[in-house]
Amino acid sequence: MTIDILQAFEREPPKLDFIWSGFLAGTVGALVAPGATGKSFWALEAAMSIACSVAGGDIAGIKPKPQKSGRVLYLAGEDPESALTRRLFSLGQYLNADARASIAKNFEFIPIMGSRFDIMNAKQLESVIKMGTGTRLIILDTLSRIHHLDENSNGDMARLISTLEHIAAETGASVLYLHHVSKSSTWAGATDQQQAARGASVLVDNVRWCGYMARMTKNEAEKLSGRDDRQAIGARYCDFVRFGVSKQNHDMHILERWYKRDEGGVLLPVDLIETKPESRKDKKKEHRNEI
Repeated sequence: MTIDILQAFEREPPKLDFIWSGFLAGTVGALVAPGATGKSFWALEAAMSIACSVAGGDIAGIKPKPQKSGRVLYLAGEDPESALTRRLFSLGQYLNADARASIAKNFEFIPIMGSRFDIMNAKQLESVIKMGTGTRLIILDTLSRIHHLDENSNGDMARLISTLEHIAAETGASVLYLHHVSKSSTWAGATDQQQAARGASVLVDNVRWCGYMARMTKNEAEKLSGRDDRQAIGARYCDFVRFGVSKQNHDMHILERWYKRDEGGVLLPVDLIETKPESRKDKKKEHRNEI
């Protein structure tokens, strides 16, 4: 459909519809992180936030205002059903009864591990479009589990992203795929950079939004503390992960926050502040005394 240029000049368009901050409805986005960082748990919490139409379902703390909910389809390719149901049970402990019922009604969570699923297969692509029509969000976890192409080929990956864009256009949903970072970016401590994603550059260049998750470093742990205890995180740093955005095309506001890993792997948003310099010195002095 051709855009009416004169009308576009003169008539103010409706406000952009965002799934969450920066992630425009009807587009393709990526969430990249090293293995075992918590990206699948974050994506599951995000899916539940979007699926829930009542208060109490936004564990991840990502839902925009005004809040807009909708159906969510999640294809999980890395874990068996037993592990997925365990995650749901852990998350259920943080939800009230109304939120649980709302999420159960609007959320379709399908394990595809071992099914040799291939999004480039015409029949399987058609099946995803059929299931995803009318949904607000489709999550594919992870990218390497949904195709048999060469991830280092810009040509192959351009075709793959084009296919995901086709799904978004046909269903009206946003499509989020989860992906791993390269070994070199992990070694360099650069997993929060735009080009940290493993494989061809178009995997990030051709999407409209890219989020990341990174483990807290020891250096960050010495500089940050909770608002309540004001004590440096220190040796507890393994419990914290940082969520942020390395690329977005449609919004100036960037969603960033820290999460603390709670019982069962649940990620809970936390407010961290910088410790005072003297507090850090006292911590180091205390550490030397213990030695």
